[in-house]
Amino acid sequence: MSDAHTLEPPDHRLVAGESDEPDTRQSSSEPVADDDEGEGGEGRGGDGPEGDEGREGDDDDEIVGRVVPPTARGKDESEKLDQFLLRRYHLHGDRRARDQLITMYLPLVRSLARRYSSRGEHFDDLVQVGSIGLIKAIDRFDLTRGVELTTYATPNIIGEIKRYFRDKGWSVRVPRGLQELNIRLNKVIDELVPKLQRSPTINEIAEAAGATPEEVLEALETSQAYNSVSLQAAPSGESGDDETGLIDYMGTEEEAYDTMEDRTMLAPGFAKLDARERYILHLRFFEGLTQSQIAARVGISQMHVSRLIRRALEKLRANIGEGAL
Repeated sequence: MSDAHTLEPPDHRLVAGESDEPDTRQSSSEPVADDDEGEGGEGRGGDGPEGDEGREGDDDDEIVGRVVPPTARGKDESEKLDQFLLRRYHLHGDRRARDQLITMYLPLVRSLARRYSSRGEHFDDLVQVGSIGLIKAIDRFDLTRGVELTTYATPNIIGEIKRYFRDKGWSVRVPRGLQELNIRLNKVIDELVPKLQRSPTINEIAEAAGATPEEVLEALETSQAYNSVSLQAAPSGESGDDETGLIDYMGTEEEAYDTMEDRTMLAPGFAKLDARERYILHLRFFEGLTQSQIAARVGISQMHVSRLIRRALEKLRANIGEGAL
């Protein structure tokens, strides 16, 4: 086969859906596609390379647009077709060839995604993630390596699905760098323990992992974010009706929350009062003292206390509004 036809599909009749029986057109006066190349490399579209070039550009585009994913096609035929489509995409930038490759290998993505469908994620989500790995494999495929697309695409698809589980499995979103460092630290610790015959220190782990002690501490702390624990769970980890939950140990109810809104609303008005008026209102409404008790504490008459309270309330109404009090 000459160089001008290296990108042709292996068998035009198989690709276009024609019968594989012997072609009866051989006796016709019109030349057929299989016989139009002579000894000198002349093609049907003209003499010499120009005829071949015109045929390659027109016929190949038409073929790629018409071919369908080989369902009943044998293994050899599929391999020849995917190599043809890969060359069309990488050498000629044919996006239709790329789309057809994706369609052809979706069954492979579904087969690999089905292995991980029992881990709690929807099967369709895993197929979508695996399809991303397939697309990356097609885009990165090197024609000069001499390997099959399935050989190259399979680890890419599985790797994408595993990364999806690694990123989505954490209860709290942790940066990927810390996740990878945490995995590396686990291996380093497993190697250091039998070597040192004791638990390694942070500095020893950092030196072995090629990280700083601060990074090691941060990675070890983030490893606890992989799984979440319910606040209603018992501290011992065992469920029991008579046992208190973790939420009971996390603090008590703050009484000041009930008055926080009132304090925020009254703050602008209190800023307009003088110190004695603010003090008298505090004793009356926040500490609950009577006017007689306030008069004894401040050292003025009860009547004077009453007038000061009334005047302070009028100032508050003028600054924060009548409905606020």
